[in-house]
Amino acid sequence: MDPSPLGSVDKALLTLDALGHAGATGASLAELAAEVGANKSTLHRTLAALRHRGYAEQTDDGVYRLGPAILALGSSYLAEENLPALLRPALEALRSEVDELVHLGVLAGREVVYLDKIEPQRPVRVWSAVGRRRPASTTALGRALLAAGPLRSDDGTDVPHEAFAAYLVETTTADRLREALAAAHRTGIATETEENEPGIACAAVAVLRAGRPVAAVSITAPVERMTGPAHDARTTALTEVLPRHLPPGLTVARPTAR
Repeated sequence: MDPSPLGSVDKALLTLDALGHAGATGASLAELAAEVGANKSTLHRTLAALRHRGYAEQTDDGVYRLGPAILALGSSYLAEENLPALLRPALEALRSEVDELVHLGVLAGREVVYLDKIEPQRPVRVWSAVGRRRPASTTALGRALLAAGPLRSDDGTDVPHEAFAAYLVETTTADRLREALAAAHRTGIATETEENEPGIACAAVAVLRAGRPVAAVSITAPVERMTGPAHDARTTALTEVLPRHLPPGLTVARPTAR
């Protein structure tokens, strides 16, 4: 690896990496110095600067750990307005693999908001627009997000009734939603078939950071291209192609059972 153009900044960044590896329990000055490769007096000054800006903190027993300013950086990085640019390479790779309409969405209350879309080369008979909102309970995007987040459970039966009922709309039943969420949790893939557009089906996965959903990505196609081997090829692309192109720290929901 080429040497850093500014050693002091590089040392601070390496220190942040070391604090991240230490986790919530933190690390002593000696442990951090050994990992960073710096003497303790120099590293002490680096840690003092990080503490001053809130990127590190020191406990009463002298252990260092990451500070709250790190959370603000992570939140800014994955802010809704940044997600389309961050995830577009992954969306384009997915579209290239399956040549179907690909959507990116996030949960906004009880609805899904479509943040981005990548059109296929071949026509898809469905209307779609960035900024569109749909009930989360009726879309593959929304079901993927609900199954990985607010309504996460093994089988949908242990979700509090009030929490579950809040997402119900006239066009879906409680039984249908529970079944859809249980399948999404079990397989990692949420689906919807002709519930929003005749002849159109969708499959989606939640995009996770530290186990929490930040967005969802879906493939939308005519029903005949979402059954049998064609369906398997598209869901495989969601679980294998998409993750390879996500930014570091992001992954997709995985099956809990086979």
